[in-house]
Amino acid sequence: MWTHLRPAVTLTLLFTLVTGLAYPLAMTGVATIIAPSQAEGSLIRKDGQIIGSSLIGQNVTADTYFHPRPSATSTADPQDSTKTIDAPYNAANSSGSNLGPLSRKLLERAQADVEAGRKADGDGALPADAITTSGSGLDPHISPANAHRQVARIAKARGLPEQKLHQIVENHVEGRWLGVFGEPRVNVLLLNLALDGIS
Repeated sequence: MWTHLRPAVTLTLLFTLVTGLAYPLAMTGVATIIAPSQAEGSLIRKDGQIIGSSLIGQNVTADTYFHPRPSATSTADPQDSTKTIDAPYNAANSSGSNLGPLSRKLLERAQADVEAGRKADGDGALPADAITTSGSGLDPHISPANAHRQVARIAKARGLPEQKLHQIVENHVEGRWLGVFGEPRVNVLLLNLALDGIS
């Protein structure tokens, strides 16, 4: 029996060391050399402090900043661990809402987002990403149309000319990857940092 068991145990240990330890450490080392920022999580620092990542959105509600798209992430309810409560941009629980198109909760949330968007930024059509959540619930980007729609509110709150803010938005628009894939987008955290840089 040991004749058959020894090779199996030896190979299990060997492959555990190679694929579970050596390979991940080697790839981490290579990534740190080739792309150090990405290997660290695309962290953004301000005055030496980490303030976020360019890959994960943040829940911003102040009138003086651009707001991200809605987030469907949640966390455990402190009162009842069998239930969840909304926790926007909770990176520890990335998820979509999983609510279907006939869901009353989804309809009520969308209507509340439309009302809040119109109250904050005026009447008119809202871009889809001002109402809909992303699949992960952590999307750090909004559409240029969504960003431009928020300019009047921010200009009023900060006492800045709207044209200057529109130009900042345009300067931060990221185009399609390879000119073909994806949609033009604006990273909200980087845009808000640019706002702080001119105030």
